[in-house]
Amino acid sequence: MKLAAIVALLASTSVVYAHTTVRAVFINGWDQGNGENVYIRSPPSNFPVKDLTSNAVACNVNNRAVPKTLDVAAGDIITFEFGWTRRGDGIIESSHKGSVMVYVASTSSNGQGPVWVKIHQESFTNGQWATSKLIENRGHVSIRVPDLKAGEYLFRPEIISLHHAETAYNVNPIRGVQLFMECVQFQVVSSGSISLPPGIDFKKAYTYADKGLVFNIYNSAATSYVPPGGPVSRIASHNPGIGPPPPRKNGKRSSTGSEAVPKYEKCGGRGYSGITQCTSGLTCKFINEDYSQCI
Repeated sequence: MKLAAIVALLASTSVVYAHTTVRAVFINGWDQGNGENVYIRSPPSNFPVKDLTSNAVACNVNNRAVPKTLDVAAGDIITFEFGWTRRGDGIIESSHKGSVMVYVASTSSNGQGPVWVKIHQESFTNGQWATSKLIENRGHVSIRVPDLKAGEYLFRPEIISLHHAETAYNVNPIRGVQLFMECVQFQVVSSGSISLPPGIDFKKAYTYADKGLVFNIYNSAATSYVPPGGPVSRIASHNPGIGPPPPRKNGKRSSTGSEAVPKYEKCGGRGYSGITQCTSGLTCKFINEDYSQCI
């Protein structure tokens, strides 16, 4: 029994470290801090969504509003950071080959219905899957905010892993494509001219009949793969895509252009050499010799 328990524990641990979620966001290179359940609608685990008939295909399980919304303007660069169990660890198991995409929808839709507009897509190029490129670049994929009308939006970065996708989940629940996605809350504060065009409904567009979701990477030419969801929308800007992470800076620019540390983030302590000014209304409070935080 003890041996069986140990084997089960090791198996569950290896699964956890094979999977991923979005952990944080950078805006124009400015680190917005850990976003889990803060500005990211985070699921309770990093397990994939496999049932394509589920509402979870839109924003993962546990889709609900979270306390914070990040301000961006048209032309800003948003960088999404994936990670296994926390920031700074692995990204996703290297066997999990597939595409990386980003969609956007209005927050008021809560992600339901034909509202999702694809603004970025990378699959198999130059002999490499997008997921392999993502691992090389520490889980970072960047998009440029389109010239959207002011308002609240959900941005949805997604990894489609095809390592079990030769068989559909509804045929064999042990197999099936694995989707890793989260919805991140943003407020576009610039006065753009673009309204979101009609988009896709994941419950209708992501189906077991789609060859982008049932695809055998082991005996099919990778160059023949076409991701689901249709082409990238014309509203998309020129996106940096998967690449090296931006310069890592704690805090964010305030309205005056100075640097400031957001709520609950570190602002001081032994050996600390980062930003010490908190965002407006917050104070850098001493916790102990090694740590002070903005509260």
